[in-house]
Amino acid sequence: MSKYQSKPVNSDGSVAWSKSEDKAWSELYLRQLPLVKSRACQAYIDGLSMLNLPIDSVPQIKNINKELMTQTGWRLAPVPALISFDRFFELLADKQFPVATFLRTKEEFDYLQEPDFFHEVFGHCAMLTNPDFAHFTHIYGTLGKHASHTQRVYLARLYWFTVEFGLVKENGVTKIYGGGILSSPGETIYALDDRKPIHADFSVIDVLRTPYRIDIMQPIYYVLEDLKQLYHLSQDDLINAVNLAMELDLFPALFEPKEISNVK
Repeated sequence: MSKYQSKPVNSDGSVAWSKSEDKAWSELYLRQLPLVKSRACQAYIDGLSMLNLPIDSVPQIKNINKELMTQTGWRLAPVPALISFDRFFELLADKQFPVATFLRTKEEFDYLQEPDFFHEVFGHCAMLTNPDFAHFTHIYGTLGKHASHTQRVYLARLYWFTVEFGLVKENGVTKIYGGGILSSPGETIYALDDRKPIHADFSVIDVLRTPYRIDIMQPIYYVLEDLKQLYHLSQDDLINAVNLAMELDLFPALFEPKEISNVK
């Protein structure tokens, strides 16, 4: 169960954010912006400029929606802190990106297991202005909506290593496009500057077979040749790839089981 509760959205699409929440947004924004400027892909930088998010106050969904609808036909959908897989895929299939309307507390500025408003908006919304990324996310939602439970488990890995923790080549330089990285100061630096993580060429079968944990820095990232690769991926038979990955089974995990890790 979530310890957070989403704030209500009124009839005109606004949230009554408090002064303390405005302050939290500002602090999160100002510490992350300098890090992503040199590490994020150009599509993200361009999208962030299009959105023109406020610095001193939490942005309103209705204002973000105006730009997303203009660029790619997407919009944000306010949701409770936690939603079901069914609801998640239904929203993506309808070009609605779910955002929980709560902000992390000061105690969890550096790591939050649940995606909050800052993660969803600062991490993901800029990329939703990019047609290739937006199209891939829409097709992903459509496939997930009709997939079996087991197929969804494998599809979750595809989302994880693209939308959340994806890297991409840009003029020969590795850049970030995954929102899970771009909303985390520690992982924004770690993903590109640390020697520990593996940077592997993107292979959909390999991605579908790679275990992950949500509470650690990622031991492996998959790198796209360019963002067009996402569009081409959306044109492939991804469910067939999922079924093949299920036959091949998972790769050995590159991390310790959680219960062992927590003891140390």
